[in-house]
Amino acid sequence: MFLRVLAFSILLFFCSSCDLVMGLDDSKIVPLDTTIDLSSVDFSPSFPVCDSIITKQEKSTCFRNTMHAKISSELQKHSFTIKEAISETVIVHLLISANGRVVLDEIQSSENIKIQLPKLDRLLKVSVQNLPKITPARKRGIPVVTKYSLPIKIQLKK
Repeated sequence: MFLRVLAFSILLFFCSSCDLVMGLDDSKIVPLDTTIDLSSVDFSPSFPVCDSIITKQEKSTCFRNTMHAKISSELQKHSFTIKEAISETVIVHLLISANGRVVLDEIQSSENIKIQLPKLDRLLKVSVQNLPKITPARKRGIPVVTKYSLPIKIQLKK
């Protein structure tokens, strides 16, 4: 009987001794952040010319302006013949992959644009393919796929 009580006491001591010896302090326990906001990224995509900018807002503005300038310069290389003046906005949806490739996802334009500028979709696709490699967006240090909507103002006079 004595051996049973002794064995039970030793077993009880070993089961509870780690907590007593280590002295768990609740103030040192850091709660694990398990909530991830998937609607935003820590670092937005970037062209190499924008990599030296530190603030998130300025870097995003640099990326947007560079993207507009590169696609705009590609489109301005072509001449268009139209029947009537156009002043509309075309929205180009781009997917920027985790390895920095830009893919044309969708082009939203009016019927008037599609009729008067049937080559515009093909030219936009070529313009997107000619973009240089982009540093992808990052979320918690991991490159992620992002979707970018690029509004392009089309103003042509007859």
